[in-house]
Amino acid sequence: MADSDVKAMTENLEAETFDEIAFTTPVPLSKAKVAIVTSASLHHPTDEDFSPMDTGYRILQSQPRDYVMGHWSPNFDATGYALDINTVFPIDRLDELVAEGKIGSVAEQHLAYAGNQFDLSAVRLDSGPAGAKFLREQEVDVVLLTPV
Repeated sequence: MADSDVKAMTENLEAETFDEIAFTTPVPLSKAKVAIVTSASLHHPTDEDFSPMDTGYRILQSQPRDYVMGHWSPNFDATGYALDINTVFPIDRLDELVAEGKIGSVAEQHLAYAGNQFDLSAVRLDSGPAGAKFLREQEVDVVLLTPV
């Protein structure tokens, strides 16, 4: 089924309306602080590596960019990362967007999770909200998610 077919079938559906809006008005992107949250299992060489069933996160500093890929899955091909870190952690692209005035700034700290998990309930209930709280404390306005 084509995208146009789905649109045609749903264009007359009544949309839900809410008495209260759950969202806030975001800052303009040109003023926003942006952080990356990746599931690429990145960490700095001095940080603890990700292990199987590790549902925690690692804090990635913007500098130095000495990130290590910690994926342990035999199904993961790290070639793209080895050729260009921006394939999983587009930090250079964010710097370019700042230089162009498209975003306000790049956060000094970002988060990495291990995406090769079988049970994500601990991420959903514990380390995910903890990571979100950490980024809010860093006054991050926008999060770029890079699932790997």
